[in-house]
Amino acid sequence: MFAIYLVVTLLTSAINGLAAIANFSGHEYPKSQADKLRVPRSWMRPLGALLAAGALGLLAGFAVPVLGALAAAGLVLYFLGALWAHLRVRDYQLGPWAAFFCLPVAALAVSLAYHGPW
Repeated sequence: MFAIYLVVTLLTSAINGLAAIANFSGHEYPKSQADKLRVPRSWMRPLGALLAAGALGLLAGFAVPVLGALAAAGLVLYFLGALWAHLRVRDYQLGPWAAFFCLPVAALAVSLAYHGPW
């Protein structure tokens, strides 16, 4: 069980950390998504900070399990907000969103299964 917890948590942290870096560096993909979803580009850094906090919180969960579970839950809420943004503009191409959403859901489930619900 620990191996699954380790792999899912590290993968989720890495993917969200890379997404945060893309937001911070001004990569074209987050900019195009912001434009498509009619989200102000000025929000890219704060949204990147939320992704980075989630990624770091998942890693901190190895030392303090509650932090990891809370970080995973926060990322789940983040991506539910992203779903709302997609649906608000009637963008139903949700493949990339689904991939990003499933990772923190899996991390939360594995964390709760491994550590128990507090």
